[in-house]
Amino acid sequence: MFSRVLIANRGEIAVRIIRACRGLGLSTVAAYSTADADSLHVALADEAVCVGPAAPRQSYLDIPNVIGAALRTGADAVHPGYGFLSEDPYFAEICAQNGITFIGPPPEVMESAGDKAIARRLMGEAGLPLLPGTTEPVASLDAALEVADRVGYPVVLKAVAGGGGRGISMAASRAELRETYARTRSGAQAVFGDSRVYLERYLPVARHIEFQVLGDAHGRIVHLGERDCSVQRRHQKLVEEGPSPALDDDLRAEMGEAALRGAKALGYRGAGTVEFLLDDDGRYWFMEMNARIQVEHPVTEMITGVDLVTEQIRIAAGEPLTLDQADVRLTGHAIEVRVNAEDPDRGFAPTPGTLAEFRAPGGPGVRIDSHCVPGAAIPPYYDSMIAKLIVWDQDRPACLRRLRTALDELRVEGPGLRTTVPFHRRVLEHPVFRAGETHTDFVDRHLRG
Repeated sequence: MFSRVLIANRGEIAVRIIRACRGLGLSTVAAYSTADADSLHVALADEAVCVGPAAPRQSYLDIPNVIGAALRTGADAVHPGYGFLSEDPYFAEICAQNGITFIGPPPEVMESAGDKAIARRLMGEAGLPLLPGTTEPVASLDAALEVADRVGYPVVLKAVAGGGGRGISMAASRAELRETYARTRSGAQAVFGDSRVYLERYLPVARHIEFQVLGDAHGRIVHLGERDCSVQRRHQKLVEEGPSPALDDDLRAEMGEAALRGAKALGYRGAGTVEFLLDDDGRYWFMEMNARIQVEHPVTEMITGVDLVTEQIRIAAGEPLTLDQADVRLTGHAIEVRVNAEDPDRGFAPTPGTLAEFRAPGGPGVRIDSHCVPGAAIPPYYDSMIAKLIVWDQDRPACLRRLRTALDELRVEGPGLRTTVPFHRRVLEHPVFRAGETHTDFVDRHLRG
């Protein structure tokens, strides 16, 4: 096991990792930017090192600065959290070259999972169902038009290096594809430094289902059930729950086995998710694999009792998984809502500011993952998340009631600050959500305006 872990991240996930390290008896180093000097993760860590100014590319994304911080403090491992450098194979390679363990998959696995075209091809070879489209990047507009004519409209263009719901454009006709193709490529180049895109048939009505997997260095891989992430806006998840109301035991077992085949095809190690689209007839298609811990991982922790971040650290240290597939049991129901400093009535525009009041709900089955306290700043440079509210109960109806109570107890106030709490109340009260019949178009169809 390691002795000291540097957390190359910020916000609630940095706090979450520090707590997991403490449970393992490991000391921690918080990397922070000048904008986060007073953040909770800095206060909780055993040591903290400033890695640059507020701009992410000069701090949390600056590999020499992060590696330098690890070397100066004697850290023998780095946990990247999610976002920032968490899926950067080059960063993992640099860690290894400096004798530092990257807590995540090996670089070659991240390269395969991160290149969506390669991942799609490998998953197809492993027998996972794929939506009609390409397994290689489309090299020109003419090639894209030819494929789209063959698979039928609507189609979706996706950045090969994309992730986190970014780099995705839909086209319902040849005219739209002509207009979208160049824009999607240029956007992918600007955001990911890679203009390549691939194309597949667009499924307008579907659920977004992801399976949590854990794989160790000894060849053992298990899945820990699914999370339903269908409540989203512009491909950004807003509410996640597990188990999915759409899956029965047979379909869960079938999709779980498919997820394991996909993870094994990549030689996966660490915590990751295999993501699917599911239609109302029970047909499902592979979408992508995320080679990192997910924002919504607490949902799985609540229904399985497995500490995913602790397992990540143990796997990176070379320890074998302590559970087999037969040991995994899903108990009760859990829902997570993301409380962001955003104004839902203004297109979810960020509202950075200072928290004058932050009062967390409590009671059995209620969990808050946050880095915020009264007086904390929500800076404009990063993700606007204030907290994740996760609730658990014996079944979904009871879980919905508990979530409503928790939302009523939660207080997040500050000058000019708007949050997504009113939006979550609207979701919770909507009959489609209460019936467990949400699809990825739920927000646009039922809650727009």
